[in-house]
Amino acid sequence: MSDATTEPHFDYDIAIVGAGPVGLALAGWLARRSATSRLSIALIDARTPEAAATDPRSLALSHGSRVMLQPLGFPADATPIRRIHVSQRGHFGRTLIEHDEHELPELGYVVRYGSLVAALADAVRKTHVDWVTDTSALPPLQDDESVTVPLQSASGERTIRVRVLVNAEGGLYQQAPRETAVANDRRARDYGQTAIVGTVSVSEPQANVAWERFTNEGPIALLPCGGQRHADYSLVWCGSPDEAARRMQLDDDAFLAELGAAFGARMGRFTRIVGRAAFPLGLTALHALVERRAVAIGNAAQTLHPVAGQGLNLGLRDAQALCDALSTDGPRPLALAHFAQRRALDRRLTIGATDTLARIFTVDFPPLAAMRGLALTALEFLPPVKTALARQMMFGQRR
Repeated sequence: MSDATTEPHFDYDIAIVGAGPVGLALAGWLARRSATSRLSIALIDARTPEAAATDPRSLALSHGSRVMLQPLGFPADATPIRRIHVSQRGHFGRTLIEHDEHELPELGYVVRYGSLVAALADAVRKTHVDWVTDTSALPPLQDDESVTVPLQSASGERTIRVRVLVNAEGGLYQQAPRETAVANDRRARDYGQTAIVGTVSVSEPQANVAWERFTNEGPIALLPCGGQRHADYSLVWCGSPDEAARRMQLDDDAFLAELGAAFGARMGRFTRIVGRAAFPLGLTALHALVERRAVAIGNAAQTLHPVAGQGLNLGLRDAQALCDALSTDGPRPLALAHFAQRRALDRRLTIGATDTLARIFTVDFPPLAAMRGLALTALEFLPPVKTALARQMMFGQRR
């Protein structure tokens, strides 16, 4: 007969599924904060760190994210952003956001996904985190005291029992494609846009300047990513699915000519494009981040339109707030409740602002275009409003 007072067995206090930037940051922060309490932490991912480190995608990080990540490590090849130029094609109105207006060394940074993962992976390897690679986590089972997570790898299947499960991957609870899912547990929107991404070169670059150019189809973003080669920019060109499909079939010269016509001649001619790819755009945001002893952060909690580059920054703030809660209250439901409460305002403001920008600038209605132009221009004459918006994008709401 078993002893009812026997302490139940746990393989780990906390299991984090997903070793992208958000999952790695959480693992690193938790390990540093729990140096005395020695929380046992597992980090689980289907890929190896080496595979992720070769990913060439560009990411936009705010200055606030740089401050958070600095104790763990930050890529040496990050390209600073010191000015952001926002305008709308075919209509008046523009606003400039300058780093020295906010007494900051930079507004943000453009980093290669692989470089960021490599820097954070080096930090995690120096901790007591148990990193389980080449392993997929299957949908978990919960009871009042624990979460049981089935794991699948080339060597077979096994399960682990943990006190708290963190989904930082994005796919663990997604049970239907975005096009068909209208789930009660999440907010979803199909923007009817497709983003073409790649790296472009220009003939007249402006160092450390990021561009957000709104068109009737969607925004065009150009982020400086060349490091020493200042002529290179990371492109995100949002448009209708049909137009995006047609543009993907163009040869490089024809594609660059259309991009130049849409963006304008502010940086001369577009001279090169590499790494062209396309993906559909939509909003998915969970209403509740916590379900008993399981919690979602980053892309598992919300996927945003790329306008204003807020997705990763919001996810990193999720991870830091969760680290604070687990470090203070331990791996218990109370910690997850405190985390969800703390994240409510920041998520609401950031998701709402991104969703509004993604939709309002695509409405081809002349009076509304004039109002958008007035709003952009007015920001230049209302410094407190401009500062509040910029601070939200750079730092969010942390309390």
